[in-house]
Amino acid sequence: MNVPETFFSVNEELRLFGLSCLFGAAFGVVYDLFRTVRLLLPHNGAMVAAEDIAFLALYGVFLPAFASAAARGELRFYFALGNIIGFVLYIATVGTAVVGAMRRIAALLKKLIRVASYPFRRGYVFLRTKAKAKFVGCSKITVNPFKKMKILLPKSGSMLYNKKANNKRKNVTNVGKKEKKGEKRPVQ
Repeated sequence: MNVPETFFSVNEELRLFGLSCLFGAAFGVVYDLFRTVRLLLPHNGAMVAAEDIAFLALYGVFLPAFASAAARGELRFYFALGNIIGFVLYIATVGTAVVGAMRRIAALLKKLIRVASYPFRRGYVFLRTKAKAKFVGCSKITVNPFKKMKILLPKSGSMLYNKKANNKRKNVTNVGKKEKKGEKRPVQ
């Protein structure tokens, strides 16, 4: 009777730990791709969070797949530990150099795009100033008559309410009463 092995030898465990460290470094490369996209295209906090969630989801799919393919479906703690060690070593060594180079390349690309788009920006500014002058002149024709109109609303200074002088209702004789014939309203 042939019984399948139910345990790993020390050599197999060391091989799996080394593989998990290598795959952790590979995940460092994937994370550098995300960081490069962040350098080239500015993101807000929600987009950065979405990218981080996508990265963790990718890792969440990878870890069981690695255990299934390399370790007969047995998931061990040292697989994740090896991934973390490989990831941190990559980010601390090669990753910093890669991101530094990507920052320099991104700055160079932005400068090249700025130089190449200069004639288009100047043309846009020229057309915008011409159009603005035209439209501002047209708006003055339509807005000025409205500015000259007087709005016939009472001013707050001439209101009767909430004045200390009117506490005894000296000026207000007809509020709430019907006018009698011959009685004049006070002029305000």
